[in-house]
Amino acid sequence: MSPQKPDNILKQPTAVWAVAFASVIAFMGIGLVDPILPAIAASLQATPTQTEMLFTSYLLITGVAMFFTSWISSRIGAKRTLLIGLALIVVFALAAGLSQNVWTIIGFRAGWGLGNALFISTALATIVGAAAGGTSAAIILYEAALGLGIAIGPLLGGLLGSWSWRGPFFGTATLMAIGFIAIVVMLKKNPEKPVPTKLSAPFRALGRPALGFLAAAALFYNIGFFVLLAYTPFALADLGVKDAITLGLIFFGWGVALAVTSVLVAPLLTARLPRTRVLWLIMPLLALDLAAAGLLVGSLVALIVCVIVGGLLLGILNTVLTECVMEATDLPRAVASSAYSGVRFLGGAIAPPAATLLASLFARSTPFYAGAISVLIAAALVMLGHKHLKRVDAPHETREQEAEVLALADAD
Repeated sequence: MSPQKPDNILKQPTAVWAVAFASVIAFMGIGLVDPILPAIAASLQATPTQTEMLFTSYLLITGVAMFFTSWISSRIGAKRTLLIGLALIVVFALAAGLSQNVWTIIGFRAGWGLGNALFISTALATIVGAAAGGTSAAIILYEAALGLGIAIGPLLGGLLGSWSWRGPFFGTATLMAIGFIAIVVMLKKNPEKPVPTKLSAPFRALGRPALGFLAAAALFYNIGFFVLLAYTPFALADLGVKDAITLGLIFFGWGVALAVTSVLVAPLLTARLPRTRVLWLIMPLLALDLAAAGLLVGSLVALIVCVIVGGLLLGILNTVLTECVMEATDLPRAVASSAYSGVRFLGGAIAPPAATLLASLFARSTPFYAGAISVLIAAALVMLGHKHLKRVDAPHETREQEAEVLALADAD
């Protein structure tokens, strides 16, 4: 099966571009606080573990709320769900920027997470449902938005954070307001007619072996992901890199690497190998990268290299895992996305404070080793569930590819 052509991927309805644009801004919120973690800890006299709770409250609420987003969007429609999510992010990002202590920010980040859940889960289902060129093309667009948002987030956070740690929060509120306007203007109607789903649908969906194995693997994978994203700024700060701009540039490089491989490399690999085999190959490489970060935690250059290499590997894994989830079952996309994303973000919620606790109890390298073990567990789960994942390895032809086959048949 040949990879999807880039020019076909770019020919999308206006609705897809509206949601993709807003998705870029939404994903910026994940890495936006990364460069200012040391600054927040210093300014508000907070411990590293307390500061990491900025990730945990955000991701925990995002994960829990994800289980209910399909129920909400199936009743009020994708457009309204997206707009409510964006509005909540604007309000809580602004409130976080006005906060006077770390615990207040942690609370407002939880509200931000609720808006994030409503938006992200619905955005994935909307893009997949409305995009031209098949599911794979849609997911590549979605992961490109994720990669671009994650790349720009730390850079913007670093630039605004050099002025004040409050700057990135105000910046997010402004950009989300722009995203809100883009959805209102460009997404004229719901791409798909809402079909009400049961409140229990995402929980029952996890009972499907294929989705259950993928969600469990994603939980452990996301622990490794957020060890690299959320703990590394403190490891870099111990090596003398504390200013927001430098940290922002480092994680901008990480995000660019993630975006490039998610759009360019992942499709090439899945065109030549079954999706599960790509996971088997790349997950152990990510584990090795995390182990190398632990082994070389005392070297600034080595740690930066490990961050960038990690971004390259994460871009592939994000895209392939999302494709697997969308193809694993015949469930409605919104239900599959809610179930998978809910479990995945819970893994991200565990990692940041656990990493700083491990570092304080043992050594600075321990969180990286724990992240490596977690990613290996994810790889093992994909291997154990292989017999249930045959559907995700079956070739799925796009409309263009089907037309090419028919044209060749007619020529013969």
